[in-house]
Amino acid sequence: MAETQGKFDFAIDRGGTFTDVFARLPDGSERVLKLLSRDPQNYKDAPTEGIRRVLEEETGRMFPREQPVDTSLIGWIRMGTTVATNALLEREGERTALMVTQGFKDLLHIGTQARPKLFDLEVAVPDVLYEEVIEVAERVVLVQDGCQLPRKDPKRIVTGSTGDSLEVWRELDLDLVEKDLKGVLSRGITSLAVLLLHSYTWSDHEKAVGALALRLGFSQVSLSSQVMPMVRAVPRGYTVCADAYLTPKIHQYLKGFTSGFKGGLKDVDVLFMQSDGGLTPMDQFCGSRAVLSGPAGGVVGYAITSYNQMEKKPVIGFDMGGTSTDVSRYAGQYEHVFEATTAGVTLQAPQLDINTVAAGGGSRLFFRSGMFVVGPESAGAHPGPACYRKGGPLTVTDANLALGRLLPSFFPKIFGPGENEALSSEETMKHFHRLSKEINLFLSSKQSQVSTNGANGSGSEMSVEEVAMGFIRVANEAMCRPIRALTQAKGHDTSQHVLACFGGAGGQHACAIARALGMKTVFIHKYSGVLSAYGLALADVVEEEQEPCSLQYEQQAFRDLNRRVEQLSERCRETLCARGFSSSQISLEVFLHLRYKGTDCALMVTADAHPANAQSCAAGDFRSAFTKRYLKEFGFTIPDRPIMVDDIRVRGCGKSGIKSVYKTKTGRGHAKPVTMTKCYFEEGYLDTGVYLWEELPSGHSIKGPAIIIDKNSTILVEPCCEARLTAGGDVCMTVGSDPHCALGTELNTVQLSIFSHRFMSIAEQMGRVLQRTSISTNIKERLDFSCAVFGPDGGLVSNAPHIPVHLGAMQETVQFQIRSLGNTLKEGDVILSNHPCAGGSHLPDLTVITPVFRKGVSSPVFFVASRGHHADIGGITPGSMPPHSTSLQQEGAVFISFKLVTGGVFQEEAVTEALMAPAQYPESSGTRNLHDNLSDLRAQVAANRRGSQLVGELIDSYGLAVVQAYMGYIQSNAELAVRDMLRDFARRRRQETGSLDVEAEDFMDDGTAIRLRVQINETEGSAVFDFTGTGTEVWGNCNAPRAITLSALIYCLRCMVGQDIPLNQGCLAPIKVVIPPGSILQPSQNAAVVGGNVLTSQRVVDVIFRAFEVCAASQGCMNNISFGSESVGYYETVAGGAGAGPGWRGRSGVHSHMTNTRITDPEILEKRYPVILEHFSLRPGSGGAGKYCGGDGVVRKLLFRNQVVLSVLTERRSTRPYGLQGGEDGSSGLNLLHRADGRVLNLGGKTSVSLQPGDMFCLYTPGGGGYGREGDTNGKPQTKRRRLNDSFLERGSVFEYRMAQEGV
Repeated sequence: MAETQGKFDFAIDRGGTFTDVFARLPDGSERVLKLLSRDPQNYKDAPTEGIRRVLEEETGRMFPREQPVDTSLIGWIRMGTTVATNALLEREGERTALMVTQGFKDLLHIGTQARPKLFDLEVAVPDVLYEEVIEVAERVVLVQDGCQLPRKDPKRIVTGSTGDSLEVWRELDLDLVEKDLKGVLSRGITSLAVLLLHSYTWSDHEKAVGALALRLGFSQVSLSSQVMPMVRAVPRGYTVCADAYLTPKIHQYLKGFTSGFKGGLKDVDVLFMQSDGGLTPMDQFCGSRAVLSGPAGGVVGYAITSYNQMEKKPVIGFDMGGTSTDVSRYAGQYEHVFEATTAGVTLQAPQLDINTVAAGGGSRLFFRSGMFVVGPESAGAHPGPACYRKGGPLTVTDANLALGRLLPSFFPKIFGPGENEALSSEETMKHFHRLSKEINLFLSSKQSQVSTNGANGSGSEMSVEEVAMGFIRVANEAMCRPIRALTQAKGHDTSQHVLACFGGAGGQHACAIARALGMKTVFIHKYSGVLSAYGLALADVVEEEQEPCSLQYEQQAFRDLNRRVEQLSERCRETLCARGFSSSQISLEVFLHLRYKGTDCALMVTADAHPANAQSCAAGDFRSAFTKRYLKEFGFTIPDRPIMVDDIRVRGCGKSGIKSVYKTKTGRGHAKPVTMTKCYFEEGYLDTGVYLWEELPSGHSIKGPAIIIDKNSTILVEPCCEARLTAGGDVCMTVGSDPHCALGTELNTVQLSIFSHRFMSIAEQMGRVLQRTSISTNIKERLDFSCAVFGPDGGLVSNAPHIPVHLGAMQETVQFQIRSLGNTLKEGDVILSNHPCAGGSHLPDLTVITPVFRKGVSSPVFFVASRGHHADIGGITPGSMPPHSTSLQQEGAVFISFKLVTGGVFQEEAVTEALMAPAQYPESSGTRNLHDNLSDLRAQVAANRRGSQLVGELIDSYGLAVVQAYMGYIQSNAELAVRDMLRDFARRRRQETGSLDVEAEDFMDDGTAIRLRVQINETEGSAVFDFTGTGTEVWGNCNAPRAITLSALIYCLRCMVGQDIPLNQGCLAPIKVVIPPGSILQPSQNAAVVGGNVLTSQRVVDVIFRAFEVCAASQGCMNNISFGSESVGYYETVAGGAGAGPGWRGRSGVHSHMTNTRITDPEILEKRYPVILEHFSLRPGSGGAGKYCGGDGVVRKLLFRNQVVLSVLTERRSTRPYGLQGGEDGSSGLNLLHRADGRVLNLGGKTSVSLQPGDMFCLYTPGGGGYGREGDTNGKPQTKRRRLNDSFLERGSVFEYRMAQEGV
């Protein structure tokens, strides 16, 4: 691509609020400009206006607004835009229809079946993007070796692009399709998304439908096989829908944009930024690749300007805007993800791993139950922060203003209703005085309680500045957590990074965040306020080609692999040459999507640093590259396991980025402040010099405290930090250590919030180590584990992630060990336990407990523990989840207080013996997967070691007394929130009925009652939960250990509190739980319990919510389905209907309450297991009727190709999920078996049955109960459906990981 000398070049980032323009002038000089993205009184389109202004001001010629801009002086234009993101957030895309394989019309509605927010009873899931669904009578299935399905007639065999063979079971009837498509067109829908199963490898049917649709007049046709040919129908389906929904909107915007120029920009090179950080020509810019177009420019900007090729020091990008903060990482290569969720839509496309977190300048400040809370709610652009003079709330920006870190005199007067006033310190201080008064009132009431109890406390009130400073520190800690997660997830040390800060608000927080993370350097580019625009000027044009693959990475496959890589490379090369690039400007990078056979953990690997050799394919030594990266990320490799190639990807780059020639002036002497101001820090108010960035000479240093200001940003240089201007005009800050101020044991509410984050961070980091170092699918990929920190009394302090069935249970386990082992615990000991009598939930959940010792203290000062679900620990069935067990011994190996590590030595022999012990019982086996058990137990020990180390570091920083004191305060904080909720409920209950007692009962399918009576003490905010009258222990496995009831209770309390609180032992402090021994909820020591964990737990939740009249019952079942043979085993839980509540309908096809497991994608299921998914859709009418209807269950039909044993463990097959307040009950579920010979059998709720090839299992899951009588208008008004952009939306790999953890 030729240089455009003598012309104006423009790089423009059109954001939600502002549009940033970077212009390179004909003489090589540069200028930047910022303008409002929407200002309809003055101009139609912000990017056009920015170009017009620069041309007019620089040439002195008139370029009238009402006339198209003359393009003769324009060399190129590059743009990043939030048009696609905004259309997705606002749901304002094109009207779209989805065409899908018959039997799967609700596939994208059900999605993964997991709910997005674990504790929200109203399951608010963003709407699907299509308006109508057409089911196509067509079907292809993969050919499987050893398939024993009886063949009635020969089927056509075809070969897919992966090399897999497929059978065409049902040919496409284009006449029928044409009729359906004409019907859609007649209703005004002209955009079509097509998703047919297995089209990622064989796309003929999709192509035929696409050609027909274009012929009939559809203006946009998106085929999933073209948009993203990757296996997994659900994310591919979301991606193709987004493409069909957004691409017409992008074309509409482009049409409007080009119309503002003479000749419609025909002779100008116009490029748009894609989500992957590469530029693409305007006519190739499409919806599915456009969602991160805006932030991607910023990543390219900091990557190219901050990363030093010589030092190779990795960089963390920190882009703090108004609503949220974007965090990313660069270490010489862009970090891409290939599946990420934006605005509730999972897109399967290469995108930069940009993690968006809920703390920006506009994040709101709250004081809740004694805790400082920042976000996730945002003040938005309107009304904005309080200081904007539009009646907005207190925000992070206001806190910075209150501390003197923002100076109104340096801001333009664009605030207030007339947009002509300065920032208002008065408004900010008025709000802060009010909030400080509320905080001090709370503190004085706590103080009087403390004095009554005879304890010490801090009597001093908090000043307005201390309150504002507190919120800044809490906001900083909230932003540090995802940065730690992003780096440590992949085995990197956070402190060894440079912090590259950009965006309007980041400079005020950079020093504090770098210091908290142990980083020594902060880099802020001279264009940090417009870095996304500058990044567009530096970016390259990118062309990507990708195709799926099913080859094993081995010598005999290399010929085929080399041929396919060369084909894709040639296509990239041809496209870039056609765009004007010479061969010398083109570079190609080959990626293989690799995984160990039998695992799901695929890595997109480049062989950049691993040249080809005799044992590798021509593109490089991918085996070495893969094993090195796998070892780095996960801490081990699997040397004897074959490596599979899932996808081949080639990324071609046309070098076209500019080189910046800007040099700042060099000066002698010291830089002089333009003024002095008073700025508040930990030490109080300090004299702070204010400097103008543009007047600073390079090479000089400014010691903190200081403020550096330019047109678009404010940088705070904190005390003990030093800023230096580089030759390029950028600011480089050296971060000194914090002069540590001693913290006492008395309550400091700011530190309370920070300690809460720190304790959670310890549990999260333990989880990352466990996931990285484990080997089994259950822990590594399904993330079925949780990690926790406990006090010296075994009381829960913090727990991550929040798997409902683990919530209170681990605390019981730790406290049992303290009672049982007492003073015999020594440093270097680690305990293993899973027995229900010792706080276990069911036997496959193995809990590993490590006591944390401190020099000079004889007993443990803390405990850390990790609980992981092991795929098999022996028993009468593979998977250790037998549907028909009647005693604990049939369910697998048992551990009560087993010393897994003694004196630092892992007891491999003893634990192996214990895991094999179940073989001594009739029809029972020892563990069927000893290797994975031992590997995962070692991983749990390693996770605990990391937790113990982090607790030690926290104690080193603050002292044992302080850390233990704050542990107690955090538990008290949770207790306070629960007490407030109970008082509030008691007050309403007394006004309505005069009674403070509530009760409820419900039944298991066998008639066993679960009874509950709750007596509430309004004065204390306490309650007795009494389960007296509950049925006796049962013959079977629906007995639930006491720990399960406590987990269900904590889950219900958190849902009813309705806000984010620490989930620890404090939640249960106001509660006394009475459970009759010998009942189904506290069975005898050898009772079978596997069903109690997955079924009875749901009924306990139903009974608690019925007593408090919170909402109607959800499906009340997890629908546990497993099948297996000698060579294969599979387990899933299946969604149903959620209960309706006051003001909301129940969600259909979703998991509820005590489970949130994701379901296996249809294409993966059929690729790996001897089964064909015939049907998966909603079950219409199964939700209970009412003013607000209950959600519908689902219908799932599995056709078996080989002999297997099927096990079902289900409930609500004879009882129905209750309706509330006159709403009707939901339908009960049904398990049917259709034999190949035509017989249909009702299997009942719990059974194991041998199946033959051709047998089909049909699962009908229960619906949710309805709420309120139909036609009743006296109830509460229906809540308005929240628009997506009213609530903050996280994204990125850290968020995906947490969602996956909560989806267990």
